[in-house]
Parts: sequence; structure tokens; C-alpha cells
Amino acid sequence: MALELNIGDMVRMRKAHPCGGYLWRVTRLGADIGLECQQCGRYVMLPRPYLERRVREVLPAGGG
Repeated sequence: MALELNIGDMVRMRKAHPCGGYLWRVTRLGADIGLECQQCGRYVMLPRPYLERRVREVLPAGGG
């Protein structure tokens, strides 16, 4: 399953970040995906296959 991601999309993960947040904003695309935690502001880079296994849902940018 290939995820359709765009810059600005919100991603809900299956497990919480240590700060307790589940929502991440996509900030960079490529072989690695850049994400910013919406609760604490932490920035991480995850390999695409790793991210695809851990995403629960993708919320498109623009609210719809």
C-alpha cells in the first residue's frame, strides 16, 4: 500500500510519541519523510516503508 502524502498533510500514528501526541504534520517528502509533532514540535525523519507501517490515517491539508 503506497501512501499518498503531500506537504502539510496531517498523519495520525498508531502509537503515541513520548510527549503523548498522535498527530504529525508532513514537512518533507522523498525516500525519507519529514514529520513535525503537533504537540511538542519535535522534528523527525522516517524512512517511507517504516512510516507506511505505522500510520493509522492521513488527514489531507485544507481540512477536507
